[in-house]
Amino acid sequence: MPYVMVGRENTGDIRIHYEDHGAGPPVVLVHGYLADGRSWEKQEAALLTAGYRVISYDRRGGGDSGRPAVGYDYDTLAADLNILLEVLDVLDAVLVGCCSGTGELTRYLGTYGQRRVRGVALLAPLPPFLPRSDANPEGIAPGALDAFLGELSADRPAAIKAYLDRYYNIDYYNTDYRNTDYRNTDLIGGSRVSDQAWQNSFHVALRVSAVAALGCAVAWREDFRDDVARITIPVLVVQGAQDRVMPPGATGNRLAVMLADARLAVIPDGGHAIIWTHAAQVNQLLVGFLQAL
Repeated sequence: MPYVMVGRENTGDIRIHYEDHGAGPPVVLVHGYLADGRSWEKQEAALLTAGYRVISYDRRGGGDSGRPAVGYDYDTLAADLNILLEVLDVLDAVLVGCCSGTGELTRYLGTYGQRRVRGVALLAPLPPFLPRSDANPEGIAPGALDAFLGELSADRPAAIKAYLDRYYNIDYYNTDYRNTDYRNTDLIGGSRVSDQAWQNSFHVALRVSAVAALGCAVAWREDFRDDVARITIPVLVVQGAQDRVMPPGATGNRLAVMLADARLAVIPDGGHAIIWTHAAQVNQLLVGFLQAL
């Protein structure tokens, strides 16, 4: 399997596994929390059919990449992406991220610039700033994130199960995002995801190292506002209006007014897992954005 080396930990290399398929303008896919590069299967098929070169990779700690005990902050994750783009000498690319993977893209552009990139798509995004504050009243209460981190430390499989239920909007939680209680408050059913697809996501999530699962969740506190201010290329933001992981009022809606050249698309009944549950809509928006660049 192809890898790039992004560092060393003690006596071993830290390697990032990637896949590179198709021909045409390059599109680089960066997956989200507790997932791997294979989570993009519906988008990869659409992009290959539309005539694009598709590069995906497993973020450190998950999939077939290395599982170091360090490096789950966004400076390091963006550096991993930078090394991949440099080694493959990717130019004139469109970067596409989902969930916490949008943090790498935002930090990458803020740190390394836009020389290799002509556009970016942020799907169910994390930036600009997730925690609730006076300036960000729609954000997540600090106690809610602390509760999730505590659950991950106490019983990671159970915490993953609860997260995936929110991810797919099977169990969803208090919609004002200020409540520190992550217990179920309503049930909307899983009509857009099969039991088998949910189970697959669970097994993929369990493969993510315990250190990565915790570290990447801690990194949700990151402030990306300075990075966002440096982005001048076109940005597609796609947000599910029913997202129970990254509340739209703190993420996609704010990005739409902060970015220099943003196009916001809202999927009214979409949750966080829009790349799976609303793949046809996401693919249409994504390919349309690419073709318009």
